Amino acid sequence: MIIWVNEQIDPCGIVYSCIACCDKETAEECHKTWLKDLSEQQKQEGWIANIRIVDSWDEVPVNALKLSV
Repeated sequence: MIIWVNEQIDPCGIVYSCIACCDKETAEECHKTWLKDLSEQQKQEGWIANIRIVDSWDEVPVNALKLSV
């Protein structure tokens, strides 16, 4: 099983938002939206939008919104 994890990470390295799903297209669209929504000031401060793949729901951060899409 492939699980796509989208994370917004603040300048301290803390996961601010997280959405996980099994659908690649949905995950990529979410990632594009999160990148677009980061302001220039947030980017300069060190905010990032990250997308990664994990093999198990156990590897998804606890605070993630988990979608069955």
